[in-house]
Amino acid sequence: MNKLALIIQREFLAKVRNKTFIIMTFLSPLLIIGFTALIVFLGKMNNNEAKVVAYVDESQLFTSEDFESSEEISFLDFSGFNIDSAKVEAAKANVYGLLYIPKKDSLNQIAQQLQFFSSESPNSSIVRNMERRVENRLAIIKLEEMGIAPDQIEQSKFKVDLKLSNFTGEARSKFVNEMKAAVGSIAGYFIMLFIIIYGTMVMRSVIEEKTSRIVEVIISSVKPFQLMMGKVLGTALAGLLQFIVWIVVIAGIFFFLAAFFDVNLAADRASMTADQMATMTESTGQMQLVFMEFMKLPLLTIILLYIFYFIGGFLLYSSLYAAIGAAVDNETDTQQFMMPVIMPLILGIYVGFATVLNDPHGPVSVVFSHIPFTSPIVMLMRIPFGVPWWEILISMSILIITFIFMIWFASKIYRIGILMYGKKPTYKDLYKWLKY
Repeated sequence: MNKLALIIQREFLAKVRNKTFIIMTFLSPLLIIGFTALIVFLGKMNNNEAKVVAYVDESQLFTSEDFESSEEISFLDFSGFNIDSAKVEAAKANVYGLLYIPKKDSLNQIAQQLQFFSSESPNSSIVRNMERRVENRLAIIKLEEMGIAPDQIEQSKFKVDLKLSNFTGEARSKFVNEMKAAVGSIAGYFIMLFIIIYGTMVMRSVIEEKTSRIVEVIISSVKPFQLMMGKVLGTALAGLLQFIVWIVVIAGIFFFLAAFFDVNLAADRASMTADQMATMTESTGQMQLVFMEFMKLPLLTIILLYIFYFIGGFLLYSSLYAAIGAAVDNETDTQQFMMPVIMPLILGIYVGFATVLNDPHGPVSVVFSHIPFTSPIVMLMRIPFGVPWWEILISMSILIITFIFMIWFASKIYRIGILMYGKKPTYKDLYKWLKY
């Protein structure tokens, strides 16, 4: 047991004393926030550039008001040209595209035979913008034919602003589900990211010691199983330390933003009713509600379960990474064994984004949150939406039992493969090693 502790200490110190590890530990949260802000900025900058679209209206049913320019799109009237000449002129003018409204006998034919010409594949939002303009105009014409004044339709419409609150009168933000989805997605994504990064570190460490023949000296003093467990646990502790530092840095940034937006996190949220929420200003009020809803999330539970699922998921997968590293002589040979290991992680992310965020308590979400190879990702995505403790305990128990089995499974490959050289192993060879 003392030898195992020494191996864990050696692997842990080797990781945390690395300059790259230290720099990235403090720099990564800032880079993530910076890249997110850059993406948002570039998205807004791209949206600010209005696309110029020419149109030819042979139906003569549309007016210039129907093609009024907006922030997204502006229009040029080419109705004085026939369609062939309009295409030539549109190419000369270097416009985004040309909308063609044909002259037909019925409104339905016009709606079905619209055409848009462009040199490149058009933006879906631009296409929808043009469709909506034509739909609105054709609907007005149809109403007039039916003897219904469009103004009457507009006057009959109401703008509904639904205020959310619980049964005690406490106000809720409309963005609460989006926030829960964002928190769950980030937690699940980082679990996958850490498992891949640190699992690969374990595999490379094993390959390096194997190819340098240092392992032959090491296993003369310790058992192969102790060496594998020491590498796995030492790397897991280094990853956990990095995660804790990230939490501290992100929490510091969060409280800085809270102070910057003048959000009183200690305020009595229960005393704020739906009517009081309505009187808050649009910008500061919404930001305060977002922060308040964030503070209502089970943050301590999320962090503790993140630590558990990080350790459990990492130990489960890194034992396989260690076995793969022991079975090969170089990193190139690992490719044939990596796909079966990575696929469950990808499946967990896919299930999380495709199913959990839309139906966190549905049968697919529940099943995959209990399958040990996907539960570290899927269960963490479900936690912000509220999961019964008995489900969490079942998921945790299955993960622990599976980890114990996988350690036994991987150690059988590790103890044989760690001293095998000169041959690229196959799945058949791995099966033979399991039988030894």
